[in-house]
Amino acid sequence: MAIAKYMLASVEDIPGVSARAAFSVDSSKVFREDDNISPIRLNDDISYMPWGGDNLMPYNILDLIEQDETLSTCLLWNAQMCYGNGLQYDTTQAAAKIVKDVEDWKLFNHLPSIFMGMAQDLKHWGFAVTVFVLNADRTKIVRMQRKEAMYCRFQVVNKKGKMDHVLYANWRNSPMVDDVEVIPLLDEQDPYTDLLSRKTGTKFAVLTRIPTVDHTYYPIPYWASILRSKWYNIKRLIAVAKESKIKNTAPLKYHVEISDKYFDRIFKREHITDPKEQAKRVAAEKQQILDFLTGAENSGKTWFSNFYVTPDGKEQHEVVVSRIDSSKEGGDWETDIQEAVNMICFTLQVHSNLVGSVPGKSQSNNSGSDKRELYTIAQALQKPFHDLMFVPHNIVIRYNKWKDVTLSVPFIQLTTLDENTDAKMVTLETE
Repeated sequence: MAIAKYMLASVEDIPGVSARAAFSVDSSKVFREDDNISPIRLNDDISYMPWGGDNLMPYNILDLIEQDETLSTCLLWNAQMCYGNGLQYDTTQAAAKIVKDVEDWKLFNHLPSIFMGMAQDLKHWGFAVTVFVLNADRTKIVRMQRKEAMYCRFQVVNKKGKMDHVLYANWRNSPMVDDVEVIPLLDEQDPYTDLLSRKTGTKFAVLTRIPTVDHTYYPIPYWASILRSKWYNIKRLIAVAKESKIKNTAPLKYHVEISDKYFDRIFKREHITDPKEQAKRVAAEKQQILDFLTGAENSGKTWFSNFYVTPDGKEQHEVVVSRIDSSKEGGDWETDIQEAVNMICFTLQVHSNLVGSVPGKSQSNNSGSDKRELYTIAQALQKPFHDLMFVPHNIVIRYNKWKDVTLSVPFIQLTTLDENTDAKMVTLETE
Protein backbone atom coordinates (compact mmCIF):
# COMPACT_ATOMS: atom_id res chain seq x y z
CA MET A 1 0.00 0.00 0.00
CA ALA A 2 2.96 2.30 -0.55
CA ILE A 3 0.90 4.24 -3.09
CA ALA A 4 -0.41 6.49 -0.31
CA LYS A 5 3.05 7.92 0.24
CA TYR A 6 3.22 9.22 -3.32
CA MET A 7 -0.29 10.68 -3.35
CA LEU A 8 0.15 12.54 -0.09
CA ALA A 9 2.62 15.39 -0.71
CA SER A 10 0.80 18.48 -1.98
CA VAL A 11 -0.17 22.09 -1.30
CA GLU A 12 -3.91 22.71 -0.92
CA ASP A 13 -6.13 25.77 -0.64
CA ILE A 14 -7.99 26.06 2.66
CA PRO A 15 -11.64 26.68 1.74
CA GLY A 16 -13.11 29.99 2.84
CA VAL A 17 -9.83 31.69 3.75
CA SER A 18 -6.88 33.20 1.90
CA ALA A 19 -4.37 30.64 3.04
CA ARG A 20 -2.87 27.30 2.02
CA ALA A 21 -1.68 24.12 3.76
CA ALA A 22 1.23 21.84 2.86
CA PHE A 23 0.90 18.07 3.30
CA SER A 24 4.01 15.90 3.65
CA VAL A 25 5.24 12.56 5.00
CA ASP A 26 7.30 12.61 8.19
CA SER A 27 10.78 11.59 6.99
CA SER A 28 11.98 10.81 10.53
CA LYS A 29 9.98 7.55 10.51
CA VAL A 30 11.51 6.09 7.37
CA PHE A 31 14.43 4.24 9.02
CA ARG A 32 12.58 2.86 12.04
CA GLU A 33 9.44 0.78 12.01
CA ASP A 34 6.84 0.79 14.77
CA ASP A 35 5.91 -2.78 13.86
CA ASN A 36 8.02 -5.83 14.65
CA ILE A 37 10.02 -7.02 11.66
CA SER A 38 9.68 -10.75 11.09
CA PRO A 39 11.43 -13.01 8.55
CA ILE A 40 9.66 -13.76 5.27
CA ARG A 41 9.66 -17.31 3.92
CA LEU A 42 10.77 -17.58 0.29
CA ASN A 43 10.47 -21.36 0.08
CA ASP A 44 10.72 -24.39 2.35
CA ASP A 45 14.48 -23.92 2.78
CA ILE A 46 15.07 -20.16 2.78
CA SER A 47 13.69 -17.29 4.82
CA TYR A 48 14.98 -13.73 4.51
CA MET A 49 14.82 -10.55 6.55
CA PRO A 50 12.79 -7.76 4.92
CA TRP A 51 14.40 -4.35 4.62
CA GLY A 52 11.94 -2.42 6.76
CA GLY A 53 8.53 -3.61 7.87
CA ASP A 54 7.13 -3.57 4.32
CA ASN A 55 10.44 -4.59 2.66
CA LEU A 56 10.37 -1.31 0.71
CA MET A 57 12.54 0.89 2.94
CA PRO A 58 15.34 1.56 0.39
CA TYR A 59 12.78 2.58 -2.25
CA ASN A 60 11.11 4.96 0.19
CA ILE A 61 14.48 6.42 1.18
CA LEU A 62 15.47 6.84 -2.47
CA ASP A 63 12.23 8.74 -3.07
CA LEU A 64 13.21 11.18 -0.31
CA ILE A 65 16.74 11.52 -1.72
CA GLU A 66 15.43 12.30 -5.19
CA GLN A 67 13.17 15.02 -3.77
CA ASP A 68 16.08 17.02 -2.37
CA GLU A 69 18.75 18.43 -4.67
CA THR A 70 21.27 19.02 -1.88
CA LEU A 71 21.04 15.52 -0.41
CA SER A 72 21.24 13.81 -3.81
CA THR A 73 24.13 16.01 -4.95
CA CYS A 74 26.13 15.42 -1.76
CA LEU A 75 25.68 11.65 -2.00
CA LEU A 76 26.85 11.73 -5.63
CA TRP A 77 29.79 13.95 -4.64
CA ASN A 78 30.87 11.48 -1.95
CA ALA A 79 30.69 8.61 -4.44
CA GLN A 80 32.80 10.60 -6.91
CA MET A 81 35.36 11.36 -4.21
CA CYS A 82 35.50 7.67 -3.37
CA TYR A 83 36.02 6.78 -7.03
CA GLY A 84 39.03 9.11 -7.28
CA ASN A 85 40.80 8.46 -10.57
CA GLY A 86 39.40 4.93 -10.72
CA LEU A 87 40.63 1.52 -9.60
CA GLN A 88 43.95 0.54 -11.18
CA TYR A 89 45.40 -2.97 -11.51
CA ASP A 90 49.15 -2.27 -11.37
CA THR A 91 51.01 -4.91 -13.43
CA THR A 92 54.33 -3.10 -13.84
CA GLN A 93 56.15 -5.77 -11.79
CA ALA A 94 54.23 -8.75 -13.19
CA ALA A 95 55.34 -11.25 -15.84
CA ALA A 96 54.23 -10.78 -19.44
CA LYS A 97 51.73 -13.68 -19.34
CA ILE A 98 50.08 -12.32 -16.20
CA VAL A 99 49.89 -8.84 -17.74
CA LYS A 100 48.04 -10.34 -20.71
CA ASP A 101 45.71 -12.33 -18.42
CA VAL A 102 44.87 -9.22 -16.41
CA GLU A 103 44.23 -7.14 -19.53
CA ASP A 104 41.99 -9.87 -20.96
CA TRP A 105 40.10 -10.09 -17.66
CA LYS A 106 39.60 -6.30 -17.55
CA LEU A 107 38.29 -6.44 -21.12
CA PHE A 108 35.44 -8.74 -20.06
CA ASN A 109 34.70 -6.98 -16.77
CA HIS A 110 33.58 -3.35 -16.74
CA LEU A 111 35.70 -2.20 -13.79
CA PRO A 112 34.74 1.51 -13.88
CA SER A 113 31.04 0.62 -13.62
CA ILE A 114 31.65 -1.97 -10.89
CA PHE A 115 33.86 0.34 -8.83
CA MET A 116 31.62 3.40 -9.15
CA GLY A 117 28.55 1.30 -8.40
CA MET A 118 30.21 -0.09 -5.30
CA ALA A 119 31.06 3.45 -4.17
CA GLN A 120 27.42 4.48 -4.67
CA ASP A 121 26.13 1.53 -2.65
CA LEU A 122 28.55 2.10 0.24
CA LYS A 123 27.79 5.82 0.39
CA HIS A 124 24.03 5.37 0.12
CA TRP A 125 23.36 2.18 2.08
CA GLY A 126 26.53 1.24 3.94
CA PHE A 127 27.04 -2.10 2.17
CA ALA A 128 27.72 -3.54 -1.27
CA VAL A 129 27.36 -6.98 -2.87
CA THR A 130 29.80 -8.33 -5.46
CA VAL A 131 29.35 -11.61 -7.33
CA PHE A 132 32.12 -13.88 -8.65
CA VAL A 133 31.56 -16.24 -11.59
CA LEU A 134 34.08 -19.07 -11.93
CA ASN A 135 34.93 -21.02 -15.08
CA ALA A 136 33.70 -24.58 -15.57
CA ASP A 137 36.71 -26.25 -13.93
CA ARG A 138 36.68 -23.67 -11.08
CA THR A 139 40.31 -22.65 -11.60
CA LYS A 140 39.70 -18.98 -12.40
CA ILE A 141 37.31 -16.16 -11.56
CA VAL A 142 36.25 -15.08 -15.03
CA ARG A 143 33.54 -12.54 -14.23
CA MET A 144 32.82 -9.97 -11.53
CA GLN A 145 29.36 -8.43 -11.19
CA ARG A 146 27.84 -5.78 -8.99
CA LYS A 147 24.44 -6.48 -7.48
CA GLU A 148 22.71 -3.20 -6.60
CA ALA A 149 22.37 -3.07 -2.82
CA MET A 150 18.78 -1.85 -2.76
CA TYR A 151 17.69 -4.98 -4.67
CA CYS A 152 19.50 -7.35 -2.28
CA ARG A 153 18.00 -9.07 0.76
CA PHE A 154 19.76 -11.25 3.30
CA GLN A 155 18.84 -14.74 4.37
CA VAL A 156 18.14 -15.24 8.06
CA VAL A 157 21.37 -16.24 9.83
CA ASN A 158 21.89 -19.88 10.71
CA LYS A 159 22.62 -21.28 14.17
CA LYS A 160 26.26 -20.23 13.80
CA GLY A 161 25.25 -16.64 13.14
CA LYS A 162 26.20 -16.72 9.45
CA MET A 163 24.18 -15.89 6.35
CA ASP A 164 24.27 -18.57 3.67
CA HIS A 165 22.61 -16.72 0.78
CA VAL A 166 21.84 -13.28 -0.59
CA LEU A 167 18.59 -12.82 -2.53
CA TYR A 168 18.40 -10.49 -5.54
CA ALA A 169 15.13 -9.25 -7.09
CA ASN A 170 13.00 -6.19 -7.77
CA TRP A 171 11.15 -6.24 -4.46
CA ARG A 172 9.04 -3.23 -5.39
CA ASN A 173 7.02 -5.46 -7.72
CA SER A 174 6.39 -8.24 -5.15
CA PRO A 175 8.36 -10.84 -7.15
CA MET A 176 7.34 -14.46 -7.44
CA VAL A 177 9.69 -17.15 -6.13
CA ASP A 178 11.04 -17.88 -9.63
CA ASP A 179 11.92 -14.17 -10.06
CA VAL A 180 14.27 -14.18 -7.04
CA GLU A 181 17.92 -15.02 -7.69
CA VAL A 182 19.38 -16.95 -4.73
CA ILE A 183 23.17 -16.62 -4.61
CA PRO A 184 25.46 -18.48 -2.17
CA LEU A 185 27.14 -15.96 0.14
CA LEU A 186 30.77 -16.39 1.16
CA ASP A 187 31.79 -15.99 4.79
CA GLU A 188 31.77 -12.25 5.47
CA GLN A 189 34.85 -12.45 7.70
CA ASP A 190 36.95 -14.78 5.50
CA PRO A 191 35.51 -14.97 1.98
CA TYR A 192 38.71 -16.18 0.32
CA THR A 193 39.15 -19.26 2.51
CA ASP A 194 35.44 -19.98 2.17
CA LEU A 195 35.71 -19.80 -1.62
CA LEU A 196 38.63 -22.26 -1.60
CA SER A 197 36.64 -24.69 0.53
CA ARG A 198 33.63 -24.77 -1.83
CA LYS A 199 33.55 -28.00 -3.83
CA THR A 200 30.55 -27.22 -6.03
CA GLY A 201 29.03 -24.15 -7.65
CA THR A 202 30.47 -21.46 -9.89
CA LYS A 203 28.68 -18.35 -8.62
CA PHE A 204 29.25 -16.76 -5.22
CA ALA A 205 28.53 -13.42 -3.58
CA VAL A 206 30.81 -11.32 -1.37
CA LEU A 207 29.31 -8.89 1.13
CA THR A 208 31.22 -5.67 1.79
CA ARG A 209 29.72 -3.92 4.78
CA ILE A 210 30.83 -0.77 6.60
CA PRO A 211 31.26 -1.69 10.28
CA THR A 212 28.70 0.20 12.36
CA VAL A 213 28.01 0.44 16.09
CA ASP A 214 24.47 -0.85 15.47
CA HIS A 215 25.00 -4.22 13.79
CA THR A 216 21.83 -5.13 11.92
CA TYR A 217 21.08 -7.07 8.76
CA TYR A 218 20.88 -3.79 6.85
CA PRO A 219 23.17 -1.12 8.32
CA ILE A 220 21.74 2.34 8.90
CA PRO A 221 24.05 4.74 7.02
CA TYR A 222 25.70 7.56 8.95
CA TRP A 223 23.79 10.26 7.06
CA ALA A 224 20.40 8.85 8.18
CA SER A 225 20.32 11.45 10.96
CA ILE A 226 19.43 14.14 8.41
CA LEU A 227 16.14 12.33 7.73
CA ARG A 228 15.48 11.47 11.34
CA SER A 229 16.06 15.05 12.46
CA LYS A 230 13.79 17.87 11.27
CA TRP A 231 16.25 19.56 8.91
CA TYR A 232 15.24 17.58 5.85
CA ASN A 233 11.58 18.46 6.43
CA ILE A 234 12.44 22.11 7.17
CA LYS A 235 14.32 22.47 3.89
CA ARG A 236 11.52 20.83 1.91
CA LEU A 237 8.91 22.99 3.63
CA ILE A 238 10.77 26.21 2.81
CA ALA A 239 10.87 25.23 -0.86
CA VAL A 240 7.12 24.52 -0.83
CA ALA A 241 6.44 27.84 0.94
CA LYS A 242 8.44 29.81 -1.62
CA GLU A 243 6.71 28.06 -4.51
CA SER A 244 3.31 28.73 -2.97
CA LYS A 245 4.15 32.42 -2.55
CA ILE A 246 5.38 32.74 -6.13
CA LYS A 247 2.45 30.91 -7.74
CA ASN A 248 -0.32 32.06 -5.46
CA THR A 249 -0.86 35.21 -3.44
CA ALA A 250 -2.31 33.11 -0.63
CA PRO A 251 0.39 32.51 2.01
CA LEU A 252 1.30 29.06 3.28
CA LYS A 253 0.03 29.02 6.87
CA TYR A 254 -0.11 25.37 7.90
CA HIS A 255 2.11 22.34 7.60
CA VAL A 256 0.32 19.00 7.99
CA GLU A 257 2.86 16.25 8.66
CA ILE A 258 1.42 12.73 8.39
CA SER A 259 3.01 9.42 9.31
CA ASP A 260 3.65 7.13 6.33
CA LYS A 261 1.58 4.47 8.12
CA TYR A 262 -1.49 6.66 8.66
CA PHE A 263 -3.24 5.88 5.38
CA ASP A 264 -2.03 2.28 5.38
CA ARG A 265 -4.01 1.74 8.56
CA ILE A 266 -7.07 3.50 7.12
CA PHE A 267 -6.97 1.29 4.02
CA LYS A 268 -6.63 -1.83 6.15
CA ARG A 269 -9.42 -0.80 8.53
CA GLU A 270 -11.80 0.13 5.72
CA HIS A 271 -10.74 -2.75 3.44
CA ILE A 272 -9.73 -0.46 0.55
CA THR A 273 -7.42 -2.21 -1.92
CA ASP A 274 -8.20 -0.58 -5.27
CA PRO A 275 -5.63 2.17 -6.08
CA LYS A 276 -8.32 4.51 -7.44
CA GLU A 277 -10.41 4.11 -4.29
CA GLN A 278 -7.27 4.66 -2.18
CA ALA A 279 -6.66 7.95 -4.02
CA LYS A 280 -10.25 9.05 -3.35
CA ARG A 281 -9.90 8.14 0.33
CA VAL A 282 -6.67 10.14 0.63
CA ALA A 283 -8.34 13.16 -0.99
CA ALA A 284 -11.33 12.86 1.37
CA GLU A 285 -9.11 12.66 4.45
CA LYS A 286 -7.08 15.66 3.33
CA GLN A 287 -10.29 17.59 2.71
CA GLN A 288 -11.43 16.75 6.23
CA ILE A 289 -8.23 18.23 7.61
CA LEU A 290 -8.59 21.32 5.42
CA ASP A 291 -12.18 21.77 6.60
CA PHE A 292 -10.91 21.68 10.16
CA LEU A 293 -8.46 24.48 9.37
CA THR A 294 -11.11 26.67 7.71
CA GLY A 295 -11.57 30.16 9.11
CA ALA A 296 -12.24 31.61 12.49
CA GLU A 297 -15.38 29.52 12.92
CA ASN A 298 -13.11 26.66 13.86
CA SER A 299 -11.56 28.59 16.71
CA GLY A 300 -11.54 26.49 19.84
CA LYS A 301 -12.02 23.17 18.03
CA THR A 302 -9.78 20.20 18.78
CA TRP A 303 -8.19 17.79 16.32
CA PHE A 304 -7.94 14.18 17.51
CA SER A 305 -5.34 11.83 16.07
CA ASN A 306 -3.76 8.52 17.00
CA PHE A 307 -0.34 8.17 18.55
CA TYR A 308 1.74 5.38 20.01
CA VAL A 309 4.60 5.26 22.50
CA THR A 310 7.91 3.70 21.45
CA PRO A 311 9.82 1.38 23.83
CA ASP A 312 12.04 4.31 24.86
CA GLY A 313 9.00 6.31 25.95
CA LYS A 314 8.72 8.75 23.02
CA GLU A 315 5.33 9.68 21.62
CA GLN A 316 4.91 9.19 17.86
CA HIS A 317 1.91 11.08 16.50
CA GLU A 318 0.31 10.10 13.21
CA VAL A 319 -0.88 13.61 12.29
CA VAL A 320 0.80 16.85 13.36
CA VAL A 321 -0.57 20.24 12.26
CA SER A 322 1.89 23.13 12.62
CA ARG A 323 1.26 26.81 12.01
CA ILE A 324 3.83 28.53 9.78
CA ASP A 325 5.09 32.03 10.49
CA SER A 326 3.63 33.82 7.46
CA SER A 327 5.66 36.96 8.11
CA LYS A 328 8.56 35.36 6.20
CA GLU A 329 8.00 35.74 2.51
CA GLY A 330 10.13 35.35 -0.61
CA GLY A 331 13.77 36.22 0.07
CA ASP A 332 13.17 36.41 3.81
CA TRP A 333 13.59 32.62 3.85
CA GLU A 334 17.17 32.93 2.59
CA THR A 335 18.94 32.57 5.93
CA ASP A 336 16.74 29.60 6.87
CA ILE A 337 17.43 27.72 3.63
CA GLN A 338 21.16 28.38 4.09
CA GLU A 339 21.03 26.87 7.55
CA ALA A 340 19.14 23.80 6.33
CA VAL A 341 21.52 23.28 3.38
CA ASN A 342 24.55 23.62 5.64
CA MET A 343 23.12 21.02 8.01
CA ILE A 344 22.74 18.52 5.15
CA CYS A 345 26.23 19.26 3.82
CA PHE A 346 27.72 18.95 7.31
CA THR A 347 26.02 15.60 7.92
CA LEU A 348 27.40 14.20 4.67
CA GLN A 349 30.87 15.70 5.30
CA VAL A 350 30.72 17.79 2.14
CA HIS A 351 31.98 21.36 2.29
CA SER A 352 29.38 23.55 0.61
CA ASN A 353 32.03 25.63 -1.18
CA LEU A 354 33.10 22.54 -3.13
CA VAL A 355 29.67 21.71 -4.52
CA GLY A 356 28.20 25.22 -4.68
CA SER A 357 25.05 24.24 -2.84
CA VAL A 358 24.75 27.21 -0.46
CA PRO A 359 22.20 29.69 -1.87
CA GLY A 360 22.36 33.45 -1.73
CA LYS A 361 24.17 36.20 -3.56
CA SER A 362 26.57 37.48 -0.91
CA GLN A 363 28.33 34.34 0.31
CA SER A 364 31.77 34.09 1.84
CA ASN A 365 34.05 32.15 -0.48
CA ASN A 366 37.17 30.20 0.36
CA SER A 367 40.45 30.99 -1.37
CA GLY A 368 41.83 28.67 -4.01
CA SER A 369 44.36 27.28 -1.52
CA ASP A 370 41.62 26.51 1.00
CA LYS A 371 39.56 24.76 -1.64
CA ARG A 372 42.51 22.64 -2.72
CA GLU A 373 43.08 21.62 0.89
CA LEU A 374 39.40 20.79 1.34
CA TYR A 375 39.49 18.70 -1.83
CA THR A 376 42.61 16.84 -0.64
CA ILE A 377 41.07 16.18 2.77
CA ALA A 378 37.89 14.85 1.16
CA GLN A 379 39.89 12.38 -0.94
CA ALA A 380 42.12 11.31 1.96
CA LEU A 381 39.02 10.42 4.00
CA GLN A 382 38.15 7.75 1.43
CA LYS A 383 40.95 5.46 2.69
CA PRO A 384 38.68 3.26 4.88
CA PHE A 385 36.22 2.82 2.02
CA HIS A 386 38.98 1.83 -0.41
CA ASP A 387 40.32 -0.75 2.03
CA LEU A 388 36.88 -2.37 2.06
CA MET A 389 36.40 -2.05 -1.71
CA PHE A 390 39.75 -3.71 -2.42
CA VAL A 391 38.70 -6.99 -0.74
CA PRO A 392 36.79 -8.56 -3.71
CA HIS A 393 39.51 -7.51 -6.14
CA ASN A 394 42.27 -8.94 -3.94
CA ILE A 395 40.37 -12.23 -3.90
CA VAL A 396 40.35 -12.21 -7.71
CA ILE A 397 44.10 -11.52 -7.81
CA ARG A 398 44.89 -14.29 -5.32
CA TYR A 399 42.47 -16.88 -6.73
CA ASN A 400 43.65 -16.29 -10.31
CA LYS A 401 47.30 -16.53 -9.17
CA TRP A 402 48.31 -13.15 -10.55
CA LYS A 403 51.65 -12.69 -8.86
CA ASP A 404 53.01 -9.13 -8.38
CA VAL A 405 49.71 -7.47 -9.28
CA THR A 406 48.66 -4.71 -6.89
CA LEU A 407 45.71 -2.34 -6.54
CA SER A 408 45.66 1.43 -6.31
CA VAL A 409 43.26 4.35 -6.57
CA PRO A 410 45.18 7.43 -7.76
CA PHE A 411 43.76 10.72 -6.53
CA ILE A 412 43.41 13.87 -8.58
CA GLN A 413 45.40 16.57 -6.84
CA LEU A 414 44.58 20.14 -7.77
CA THR A 415 47.69 22.26 -8.36
CA THR A 416 48.63 25.92 -8.12
CA LEU A 417 49.00 28.19 -11.14
CA ASP A 418 52.80 28.29 -10.88
CA GLU A 419 52.95 24.59 -11.77
CA ASN A 420 51.49 25.37 -15.22
CA THR A 421 48.92 22.57 -14.94
CA ASP A 422 45.39 22.25 -13.62
CA ALA A 423 45.76 18.88 -11.91
CA LYS A 424 48.05 15.90 -11.48
CA MET A 425 47.66 12.28 -10.40
CA VAL A 426 48.93 11.21 -7.00
CA THR A 427 48.83 7.60 -5.80
CA LEU A 428 48.13 7.78 -2.08
CA GLU A 429 47.29 4.14 -1.48
CA THR A 430 48.32 0.83 -2.94
CA GLU A 431 47.49 -2.72 -2.00
